[in-house]
Amino acid sequence: MKNTLLHRIQQQISTGQKHLAVLIDPDSITNETQLINICKKSNEAQVDFILVGGSLITNGFFDTCIALIKQHTNIPVILFPGNIMQVNKQADAILLLSLISGRNPDLLIGKHVLAAPMIKKSGIEIIPTGYMLIDGGNITSVSYMSNTTPIPAEKYSIAGCTALAGEMLGLQVTYMDAGSGAQNPISEKMIQAVSNSVNGPVFVGGGIKTPEGAIAACNAGADVIVVGNAFEKDANLIQQISSAVHGINAISGLR
Repeated sequence: MKNTLLHRIQQQISTGQKHLAVLIDPDSITNETQLINICKKSNEAQVDFILVGGSLITNGFFDTCIALIKQHTNIPVILFPGNIMQVNKQADAILLLSLISGRNPDLLIGKHVLAAPMIKKSGIEIIPTGYMLIDGGNITSVSYMSNTTPIPAEKYSIAGCTALAGEMLGLQVTYMDAGSGAQNPISEKMIQAVSNSVNGPVFVGGGIKTPEGAIAACNAGADVIVVGNAFEKDANLIQQISSAVHGINAISGLR
């Protein structure tokens, strides 16, 4: 167990190390050339993880997407599934998401029951994850598809208690998400409230578009910064945001 990806993340965050994850939505990638370029930029920037998944994948590119990523980079690939069909044994791990911010039973346990045999058969590492939607200023694909209401952006105590309850139930990672295409990133106060409530890794994504935004989230308590849309629009941002995130580690003597 000590050689798992989750254990390595836990060990690193215990020393204050920060990470960057590139989120790839196969439905948003226009062609293989774009994907290979993102992989190249991620290699150059020493990105820590690549997450793959989306709320709705319609183009049949999911399996090919993962194969291409594994071909062009050695960065760990973690599945970020939007539904039970997004399982692929080529990946290194899967964030098994329980949508603890909502009250949709299908996304708390129902879909997991259906997916469990497939996930076990795949043999990939399972990372139990408390998934929390935070209001990012507009209706996002994930809130619409999940039929859930995000936690209001200023209800810090609700978010903190929700994350704490998830960890008490055995979920080992907390993922705060404003959603793809969020108008606003999750506030520093909200990140701090959740980070102070849990001991495990805190992933933060949605609405982060600049190095400054990534640094602010890290300083507030985020352990893993997740960026997707911004990198799809400009892959050169990968180096800029990676340098910002990893620069925190350099200042602390961690990288």
